[in-house]
Amino acid sequence: MKKRSEKEQEAKALNLELARVSTVILSTFQGIKVSEDSQLRRAVEAVGGEYKVVKNTVVERAAAGTPAEQVLKGLEGTNSIAYTAGDPVALAKALTKIAKDVPTFKFRAGVVEGRVLSIAEIEALASLPSHGELMSKIMFLLSAPAQRIASAMAAVTRNVAVTVSEAVKANKFGSDGGSETPAASA
Repeated sequence: MKKRSEKEQEAKALNLELARVSTVILSTFQGIKVSEDSQLRRAVEAVGGEYKVVKNTVVERAAAGTPAEQVLKGLEGTNSIAYTAGDPVALAKALTKIAKDVPTFKFRAGVVEGRVLSIAEIEALASLPSHGELMSKIMFLLSAPAQRIASAMAAVTRNVAVTVSEAVKANKFGSDGGSETPAASA
């Protein structure tokens, strides 16, 4: 059993982390197997997040003065939190995938950028494209016109080269590079 001073230290450390993150998702922890818990932790860490099983009193103290305070107040039962300062969509996607694979893992609520989310809103967040997917779509849309311009410019020079080549083949130019004139052939 942890001493009171250890719990206070833990609450202070967690408070600092909760103050710097933009997204916190509260979930149940009861009934999850060790292997499923390990899988969950790896999935959350892979998207740049943290996952912790929390004592209700410690997390309530830790959440004081943070955007997650509303969600982490008056908790009952066995709870866990996942949080990130990065992409909230990536975290929601990782957790939603685990929730589908592990039926005992359930969402309770969440906070994104200070806004409290319901379970349905967390699932809707998970269906959005991630930051990386959005950036790649934007980059494609921005580069597509430039690619078309480059292709059009290349086509002009290619067409000029083909035209000159065909003219040479048709012997329309003399050996001196100029065109033959009727006076030169007579």
